[in-house]
Amino acid sequence: MTIDLHTHSTASDGTDTPAQLVANAAAAGLTALAITDHDTTAGWDEAVSALPPGLRLVRGTELSCVSPDGRGGHCTVHLLAYLFDPESEVVVREYARARAERRERLARIADLMATDGFPISAASLLESVPETATAGRPHLAMALMRAGVVSSVDEAFARFLNDRGRYYLPSSRTPIEESIEMIERAGGVTVLAHAFAVHRGPTVTGEVVKELAGVGLSGVEVDHPDHDDDARKRLRVLADELGLITTGSSDYHGTNKVIRLGQETTRPEMLAEIARRATGVPVVSG
Repeated sequence: MTIDLHTHSTASDGTDTPAQLVANAAAAGLTALAITDHDTTAGWDEAVSALPPGLRLVRGTELSCVSPDGRGGHCTVHLLAYLFDPESEVVVREYARARAERRERLARIADLMATDGFPISAASLLESVPETATAGRPHLAMALMRAGVVSSVDEAFARFLNDRGRYYLPSSRTPIEESIEMIERAGGVTVLAHAFAVHRGPTVTGEVVKELAGVGLSGVEVDHPDHDDDARKRLRVLADELGLITTGSSDYHGTNKVIRLGQETTRPEMLAEIARRATGVPVVSG
């Protein structure tokens, strides 16, 4: 079995539609795939409707949260949430807040860049992102590509859109403890995404992972393209010590990144454990 539990579609910042995503997953030889767009479930129905025979779909999302970093400060972290009830009142309310905040932040960044002379319009940018989709900096990166300012999304982030640059604006994130509780109440399972990916920016310590396990975190994403060998080793040790689920995922975004579907994978028994614990929605089989 080949299982990839972290991918994105056009419902957030990927370039494949949900239907294309599941078709491409089947073509890549995957047997199970999770659709985990940022702060939205908007791609779920299309992915289910287009699910090819032989492919299993895990419906999920990737939540942007804030967490203590274990060093006296705080940092942004991402939480993968699987198989929760999308109609849960707390989930619906949080998604609406997160999408609105993301759109406002993206417009403010675009305005800053336009003031500095970049050929970017906040109004045009937001018009290109459907209200049901989750707006993010990758949409601005793609606009910079279309304008000929950069040649790739990676270049846009390296030069202009990273967390240490002139155009970074802090966002209002939900505390990760609240997000873990919210997904648990909605019958889902939570996995901390790329926790030790240091080149993305500040990360949490192992002590924070232990604290999160104490409030209901179910697992950690160990095998990820942004984790080096040392990060993977330390996360496996933590997971063994804490009894956490371990996953592997590509974090596929289509042509926005060079990562391919199935580049990192999850063991079948780990997916089985996620499905066993979840009470929100089931894994869907094509």
